[in-house]
Amino acid sequence: MTHKITLIPGDGIGPEVTGAAISVIRATGVKIEWESFVVGAEALTKYGDPLPKDLIESIRRSKVALKGPVITPIGTGFVSSNVRLRKELDLYANLRPIKSLKGVKSRYDDVDLIVVRENTEDLYSGLEHEVVPGVVESLKIITDRASRRIARFAFDYARDEGRKRVTAIHKANIMKMSDGLFLRCFREVAEDYPEIEADDLIVDNACMQLVIDPNQFDMLLLENLYGDIISDLGAGLVGGLGIVPGANIGEEIAVFEAVHGSAPSIAGRGIANPSALIQTSVLMLKHIGERDAAMRIQAALEKILADGQLLTRDLGGQATTLEFTEAVIRAL
Repeated sequence: MTHKITLIPGDGIGPEVTGAAISVIRATGVKIEWESFVVGAEALTKYGDPLPKDLIESIRRSKVALKGPVITPIGTGFVSSNVRLRKELDLYANLRPIKSLKGVKSRYDDVDLIVVRENTEDLYSGLEHEVVPGVVESLKIITDRASRRIARFAFDYARDEGRKRVTAIHKANIMKMSDGLFLRCFREVAEDYPEIEADDLIVDNACMQLVIDPNQFDMLLLENLYGDIISDLGAGLVGGLGIVPGANIGEEIAVFEAVHGSAPSIAGRGIANPSALIQTSVLMLKHIGERDAAMRIQAALEKILADGQLLTRDLGGQATTLEFTEAVIRAL
């Protein structure tokens, strides 16, 4: 069987790490027909839109995309292509596994938690305006529909993956209506999953508890903004954004993407660490039913990291992107 998948190489180191991931996937024998597109500044120059219509149509056809990091202008310029993509395709669930890997130095060596983030509303709805000069208002949108949908996704994932507990993170003590609605929906959905423990925690306390002892958590469920922050905090617990995978999932479509930046300062130098996108490809392969290949890639990657002989510079080694990739392929 040949899978048709949309490819977004991205900016900066994006083409290098996506190339590495594609090479590793190819080495498993899984057959994929890639349809490649540019986004962001390059697409704006070529097509007049940082998120071309042809790209959206391709993802709607294939139902699956693999995406490298994309530059988003800070403070000015076009709206984030990442946010637009999630909203356009209704990719309502952001999935971020946070797991320690042997050979990757971090403050903890046994973290294994899942962060699930609502992906379509909250303050990321982008509804902002200037009330009067010098006063800007940004609207926080929380709906019953989105809150229930993401809660059900989290509990379904917990059931499928054998997870035991889901913790909702909120600030309902202050934002009693918006975060209060999110929390109420979570609690009501939890009643349909009696075999899974459900509890909740205020977001500032959750951040402290994660730093003190991340092992006390199993799965975290969060609104968009809190989820964005805590998913990166979680990455920091296991070694950084360069080694964690990510996925944006909707009812029918899923986009699997690296969660680190495009690192333009090292682009083209062949020293980027492709581990995050390789692990992201593991999530993608599981999603399309190629579970055996996915587990082989994960095992090979973990072997190379644990051996510590061919690590990229960010992990304390001297290996190039190509050398690291070839080592993973040999380990397959």
